[in-house]
Amino acid sequence: MALTNLDRELLRRCLAKQRGAWNDFVDRFLGLIYHVVQHTAHLRSLPLKPEDTEDIAAEILLQIVANDYAVLRQFREKSSLATYLTVIARRICVHEMAKRQAAREVQPVSTNNHPEHEPEVEDNTASGIERLEEVERLLGKLPSREREVVRLHYIEGRSYEEISTTLNIPVNSIGPVLSRARKKLRADARGLPPTAKRPHASD
Repeated sequence: MALTNLDRELLRRCLAKQRGAWNDFVDRFLGLIYHVVQHTAHLRSLPLKPEDTEDIAAEILLQIVANDYAVLRQFREKSSLATYLTVIARRICVHEMAKRQAAREVQPVSTNNHPEHEPEVEDNTASGIERLEEVERLLGKLPSREREVVRLHYIEGRSYEEISTTLNIPVNSIGPVLSRARKKLRADARGLPPTAKRPHASD
């Protein structure tokens, strides 16, 4: 999904620090940020109190503003602003939740019990941000329905039930759609037709 003129103008106003621009930004994207926080907590089986959700959402907004809107200045306008902010918000959210989980642990050495876990989250998230433009390019090659299903599930983190409601399609059709789309995207990333077989090492 391309950057809309409305979001392009809102981005310009924020970076120019025009009066009221940040309030308009918050009004437009706060709901998205809350959704990311709640969905990320659900995926990690981490119950959040309303005040926790508010705190994490506030931290996401603070990091967007930090260093003279550095996060917004790094946006290359190759995707929708909502897609970009979803990835950014999820990255911040994962770190905030990891910090909260660590703080709740009673044992002093508990943060060392799973040394491989946190770097894995960091690497996966960083990789997702770096490849966001490539994903958007590949999505543009999918049929419209497949593209929307993939975008909602993998980029916005929506559940099958949410996708079913949003797109008005049966829940049991979403899995097959995602499976077909993954095959097409993998084939396109390798430069092969979707039905082509991966060459053997001896070929």
